[in-house]
Amino acid sequence: MACGSVIVGVSGGVDSSVAALLLKDAGYEVIGVTMNIRQLGKYRSDINNSCFSIGGEECIASAQQACASIGIEHYAFNCAEEFEEKILSYFSTEFLSGRTPNPCVQCNRYIKFGLLPDAVRASGISFDYYATGHYARRSPLDSPCVQLLRGKDSRKDQSYFLYNITREQLSQHLFPLGEYTKQEIRLIAEKYGLVSANKPDSQDFYRGDRKDLLGIKPKRGKFILSSGRVVGEHTGYWNFTIGQRKGICIAYPEPLYVLEIRADSNEVVVGTRDECLKRHFEAEHANWLSIEEPKAPFICGVKLRSASPIIEGAEVSPLAGCRVLVNLPGDGGTGIAPGQSAVFYDGDIVLGGAVICS
Repeated sequence: MACGSVIVGVSGGVDSSVAALLLKDAGYEVIGVTMNIRQLGKYRSDINNSCFSIGGEECIASAQQACASIGIEHYAFNCAEEFEEKILSYFSTEFLSGRTPNPCVQCNRYIKFGLLPDAVRASGISFDYYATGHYARRSPLDSPCVQLLRGKDSRKDQSYFLYNITREQLSQHLFPLGEYTKQEIRLIAEKYGLVSANKPDSQDFYRGDRKDLLGIKPKRGKFILSSGRVVGEHTGYWNFTIGQRKGICIAYPEPLYVLEIRADSNEVVVGTRDECLKRHFEAEHANWLSIEEPKAPFICGVKLRSASPIIEGAEVSPLAGCRVLVNLPGDGGTGIAPGQSAVFYDGDIVLGGAVICS
């Protein structure tokens, strides 16, 4: 007996394919949907395996093949124009202002969890739930409180990128992979003979040269210490983010990290790891996903980047205008970059998050 109807965002990769397969085996009526996010011929081809390199005819063909092998219907939707307007313009504006953007967070809320299911409804296809191949979990469907939870596989957990979706989006969403490890998902794909079983994972938003998306040319600038002393040259501040260590080819007694980006003067301030440590920061545009908006300071865990460990014992104090002040324990954290997201956790529960601003 069917559990209801569900559309699954399918890219042709192993995660989304197995997500659709698991839901079908669980008794759902499953339909695969794919979005094209690249405008043909507008950007240089990105041969690296990244999110923005997935699109167009190749992506749709892979998704169609995956759905055919599972035995479900498949529909494709062109989201390239909206993706450029909402995500690529944000990506460019943030980098050129000297901030570090987080396009995956934006894309999840406005494109993957927003535009795509809306486009499916507008086409006349009705469904009860929407699902993706994210490694995350949610509270049970019959739970009175809808909460986002970390995925079982801590190495693949993607809850960091999902904190900014709306409660309504979360309430209608299923995460079939949340209780599995990546290895288990590949074994399932092999068992059912899916061609994506050994397909490499997509890595990051874009792995090509940033200037191809930013529409700019290299521009010589200076590396400087916090004292103002010039220690080297670079070809554009947009190639760096705060906390970055790789790519700073400067002879110095200690490894150097990016401390500050000065877009107006094309200067990149560098310093030692100790200089990179910060104990306090403010964040804006707070989105409280699994709890009501807090009115008083509280203690929780905070993750400052997707690949960073959770820092336990942080104090989060609500401020006016959907802002928060975060005090980190001990020596603090490194790589606290304006534009990146600080995501707050209580154990496995994703409380919410905000965008670091100062």
